Amino acid sequence: MMPIAYTARRPHRSQFISLRGLRHHVLSWGRPELATTERPTLLMLHGWMDVGASFQFVVDALADERHIIAMDWRGFGLSDSSGADSYWFPDYLGDLDALLDAVAPGQAVDLLGHSMGGNVVMSYAGLRPERIRRLVNLEGFGLPETQPEMAPARLIEWLDDLKTPQRLKHYDSLAGVAQRLMKTNPRLAADKAAWLAPHWSREQNGPEGKTWHILGDAAHKRANPILYRKAEILACWARISAPVLWVEGSETQMSQWWGDRYPREDFEARLAAVPQLQRARLQGAGHMLHHDQPEALAARLQAFLDAD
Repeated sequence: MMPIAYTARRPHRSQFISLRGLRHHVLSWGRPELATTERPTLLMLHGWMDVGASFQFVVDALADERHIIAMDWRGFGLSDSSGADSYWFPDYLGDLDALLDAVAPGQAVDLLGHSMGGNVVMSYAGLRPERIRRLVNLEGFGLPETQPEMAPARLIEWLDDLKTPQRLKHYDSLAGVAQRLMKTNPRLAADKAAWLAPHWSREQNGPEGKTWHILGDAAHKRANPILYRKAEILACWARISAPVLWVEGSETQMSQWWGDRYPREDFEARLAAVPQLQRARLQGAGHMLHHDQPEALAARLQAFLDAD
């Protein structure tokens, strides 16, 4: 049985923008006239296998209304898939650059990214520092460092993946999607899972009847043939001129993803490359901290973004 869904305090508006030949889904809150030089548009970008609507709970928890935009990355949510059999990190940078030209031409914005989105915004802020007034990274840790000798195995994995059909699981009801969300994140409240489920999936007719399919291109699951080059990433981070707020959950354990391949000490050394850094740690939150503790996160954001 589907639980009663969360009620949005500030419902979003939905529209589509063509960026680099693909139709991107963009959500917005607040009037564009609210954006000023001192309090510009806040742009929020989600992580892997998530959607822009994921930020609804944080937007609702902000004390003051402001102009906010969230986008579904290519191949996620209601945005077009790339049409290719693989996805490339530089394309996210290109899409973000095009989005800023479309929604805030010639203006600086406040920029926030979660997980994969956090990695994108950190690199982008170093490439276009004049476009960013404040930067927020929600657990965009980056990836373990790689070595050149790892390239053959990675490329072989990618070639094998290209020959392997990729699929995402589908569900027989919205309640099943909500249960999946809560299984992935046990801290997610049932009402929030019920609200997210129809934003995270779509009903389709098929041989098995009506089923609910996750709004993500399965091609995202293929291995990336390009090695993660830490030195190149840090060269971008060192160019960031905006104040940066790093936020993590108290319950997040990096080892659950990478084991001993990415020690915490390595990540701390990377953060040291950021010129202006503030930190926040949210108690009772894991990696999906914008779902787990939206009120606490909103308070941190408000203080950081409104500071002189």
